[in-house]
Amino acid sequence: MKYIILVFCLFVFFSCEKDINFKLDASEPKIVIDATIENDRHPIVYLSQSLDYFSSITPEVLSSAFIHDAIITVTDGSRLIELKEYSLINDLGLSLSYYTISPLDSSFLGQLNHSYSMIVEVGGQTYQATTTIPNITRQIDSLWWEPVPLSKDEDDSNIFIRATDRPGLGDYIRYFTKVDSNPYFPGFNSVYDDQVIDGTSYIIPIGKGFDKNEVFSDSTAFFKRGDTVMLKLCNIDKQTYDFWRTFEYSFQSIGNPFSSPTRILSNFNNGALGYFGGYAAQYRKFIIPE
Repeated sequence: MKYIILVFCLFVFFSCEKDINFKLDASEPKIVIDATIENDRHPIVYLSQSLDYFSSITPEVLSSAFIHDAIITVTDGSRLIELKEYSLINDLGLSLSYYTISPLDSSFLGQLNHSYSMIVEVGGQTYQATTTIPNITRQIDSLWWEPVPLSKDEDDSNIFIRATDRPGLGDYIRYFTKVDSNPYFPGFNSVYDDQVIDGTSYIIPIGKGFDKNEVFSDSTAFFKRGDTVMLKLCNIDKQTYDFWRTFEYSFQSIGNPFSSPTRILSNFNNGALGYFGGYAAQYRKFIIPE
């Protein structure tokens, strides 16, 4: 009898299923601003339009999303400069646009312990943000490598860093790594605060920088024997930290039905997406022996 009841309950349960189809409205494109300034470097800005969630994304679509003819000014309170638009052709033959200062102009370079304001004028709208290049406070004491335990590939390697955090809360960092002639990529989790390690020396592994256009796997997770690695360790301000903290949480939650919705925190006003971030960068070179 109990089996008959069980079958009946299963029949009722599955017969109650109903397909629900949602029709989502197309979203209006928003301006996306990726703006940075680093010590001893020019400010650089990428302007584009957001794409609809269900858009077909191709290299051509991404190339056409760049915004041209914007007026972008940057000031440190005493100097003001207008950025110029430049373009380059990538390996796919597509044009990529950005705004910066002539490489020959050294009159406006990022400086440690300076604040900067940016105004972006485009399409009759104005967007503003401020950022700070803090001092370099995170001291790198040493770097070394170790083989990855239990790895199937004996060339897989980890890099460890011993660093010292100054006493007092409020230091935020972001790091990048560059392998051989490849670009710098941020770590899978690239931003950290000093809530736990305040005023202490500590040892942590430095995860290999990750191109978020690729699928994360064991082959992309580790350094290899023979790699020449550049570590870029940056002090950043709280707003830059909050942008990347929320962005990376959102990126890592894609496809997880149990994750909470995340609002990515921008420091631009007027509804713009993106951020203006200041970076106090220091660089270290490390070669993993073959």
